[in-house]
Amino acid sequence: MKRTTHIWAAPMLASVLLLGGCGLFGKDGAVKEIDPPQNTSYVKDGQALQEAGKTKSNEQAKATETVKRELYLIDKNGFVVPQTVELPKTQAVAKQVLEYLVEDGPVSQVLPNGFRAVIPAGTTVLGTKLEKDGTLIADFSPEFKNYKPEDEKRILQAITWTLTQFDNIKRVKIRINGYDQEVMPVNKTPIQGGVSRADGINIQANGVPDITNTHPVTVYFVAQQGDNTYYVPVTRRVSNREKDDIAAAVNELIQGPDEGSGLVGVFQPDAKLVDAPKYEDGKVTLNFNEAIYGSNKKNVISDVVLNSLVLSLTEQKGIESVAITVNGKANLVTEDGKPLTKPVARPQTVNTAAF
Repeated sequence: MKRTTHIWAAPMLASVLLLGGCGLFGKDGAVKEIDPPQNTSYVKDGQALQEAGKTKSNEQAKATETVKRELYLIDKNGFVVPQTVELPKTQAVAKQVLEYLVEDGPVSQVLPNGFRAVIPAGTTVLGTKLEKDGTLIADFSPEFKNYKPEDEKRILQAITWTLTQFDNIKRVKIRINGYDQEVMPVNKTPIQGGVSRADGINIQANGVPDITNTHPVTVYFVAQQGDNTYYVPVTRRVSNREKDDIAAAVNELIQGPDEGSGLVGVFQPDAKLVDAPKYEDGKVTLNFNEAIYGSNKKNVISDVVLNSLVLSLTEQKGIESVAITVNGKANLVTEDGKPLTKPVARPQTVNTAAF
């Protein structure tokens, strides 16, 4: 597989993530209900107009409340990328995020520069249904079929990864006009059993001679749009002989993105793990050589290197935080001079949208 020549780009890339979060969306991340019926209230005969006015004002205030959600959109390089945006607060969260994936729909008001939605314009989300096993059934109008063949997998990935940001959605099935789909309508990608994050995103398998003897590992590389730095999830295929997926993910990050992909390698090519990763109670400890440093300043680790590691490793099941040492010593500092004395959890927001 061709990889880019490593350019030590980290010093000129600005981080867009806040570290030390308590998990994706914290305690409010889980979906408790999917598209429940909305209650309707009426003003009784003779009720004071003033009271009705207060009710209307309260409803308007509630309507302006917003919440951060991840929308998986398409960047200028064709990658499916999470962008965190503020959406109106609603109980119908699954239906809402799907509606914000439709081209020329409400996403137009929050679409970041250089990104596009991928579900065909004019598509209506007819409904969603969450089954007990965590499968979310998404029903679309017939306009869903009106997409370019090259966008088929992007559509699947954008829908799946947007919905599975919620803890109780594990897998996604597609319906069109009420009918279950065994394959996608254009390129006939099989979807009968549903699609999950285990199926990957932005899959790169170039140069893999025997894909049947590999398994997926998802890592986060870096890209730029103007002055905005953002993180792109990429699923690589690694040999089944590689039994340690933590080490495999770190090695893929160090090797860097594919040549000509538009992504940037931020690790120095001679960076490497000194010891095997250690895992205990949700925490991974990585012990690197000194090439993990992000500049000539001793003990400084680049924000983009740290973020890429944390995002990549917490994508794996059971990993909640990452601790980093250099030659066994935990004396690193971040770019802003703060000691990196505690494990770093996945940030609450990824790629806050810039318009």
